[in-house]
Amino acid sequence: MKIVILDALTYGDTSLAGFESLGDVTIHQTTSADETAQRVREAEVIVTNKVVISDAVMEASPKLKLICVAATGTNNIDHDAAARRGISVKNVAGYSTDAVVQHTFSMLFYLMGYSRYYDEYVKSGAWQKEAVFAHIGPSFSELRGKTWGIIGLGEIGRNVANIARAFGANVCYYSTSGKNENSEYEKTTLSRLIEESDIISIHAPLNPSTENLISHSELLQMKDGAVLLNLGRGGIVDEDALSVIIDVKPIFVGLDVLTREPMKTPHPLLSVKHPQRLYITPHIAWTSREARERLITATIENIKTFLTA
Repeated sequence: MKIVILDALTYGDTSLAGFESLGDVTIHQTTSADETAQRVREAEVIVTNKVVISDAVMEASPKLKLICVAATGTNNIDHDAAARRGISVKNVAGYSTDAVVQHTFSMLFYLMGYSRYYDEYVKSGAWQKEAVFAHIGPSFSELRGKTWGIIGLGEIGRNVANIARAFGANVCYYSTSGKNENSEYEKTTLSRLIEESDIISIHAPLNPSTENLISHSELLQMKDGAVLLNLGRGGIVDEDALSVIIDVKPIFVGLDVLTREPMKTPHPLLSVKHPQRLYITPHIAWTSREARERLITATIENIKTFLTA
C-alpha cells in the first residue's frame, strides 16, 4: 500500500510513525499546487490536511483508492470527481472540540481582562512605582450575568454554552443552518443576538449563508464594550469592515481564523488605530498536543477500516 502524506508540517511534532505499519509511506512537509499531481501519481492512499485534491490530481493518480483528510472540513476535495472514480474520502470529526473550546475562553479572558495591558504595565516597571499594592487600570467585568450569544450550536458551540453557563452567563444561540434545535438554550435571530449579547462567539462553517455574516451593519449593532470571537472559519467576519469599525466603535475582537491563511501583508487589520481591541492567533485553536495526536490516530484508523472493509 503506497501512502503519500502531503502536508506533514501541519501536524507539528506529532509522530507519524503509526502510518508505517500500513504500507510504504512517503512524507512531504509541504506540497504546492504545482507539486501535488507528481507526488501522488503512484499513491493508493493520500493523506492531506489542506492540500487541494482536484479532479486533475485524481486523474493523474490511477491507483488512488482513498483520500484521507486529516481534518474535519473536506472542502479541499472534489467530491464529485472522487465519486465518479470510485475513490473513498474519509475525514476526522470531533478530535479538536476540547482544544477549540479552551481557546475560546483563553481569547475571551485575554480581551475581557485586559491581559495585554496589565502584563505590559508590570514589565514596563510602572507597577514598581505605585503608591499602593494594586494598580486599577482599565476596568474589567465578571462573566456572571452577561449574555453570551453563540453563532453555530454544533458540538463545539454546545460545549462553549455549557461552560459559559457554569460561569453564570445567560446563553442564547443562532442557528446558521436553521436546523439546530436545543431546548436548553434560547434560540434567537441573528439581529437580536448581536444587539443583546455581551459576548458573541462563532463556531460555524463557512458556506454561502455564512460568508461575511458579520459585516459593517452587524458590527455597528454590537453593544459598546462587547466581545466578538471567531473560532469558526475565516470569511464569516468581514475583515475589511472590521478594520474600519473597530476604530470607531469600542468593541473587542478575537480571531483565530482569517479569510486567507497565513495572513498576508499588507493587511487592514495590522494597521488599526486601536490594536488593544484586537487579538489574533494563527489558526491554533485546534492544535493542542492531544488534539493533534487524536487526529493522527483517527486518520490511521480510517485507513485500517478501509483496508479491512
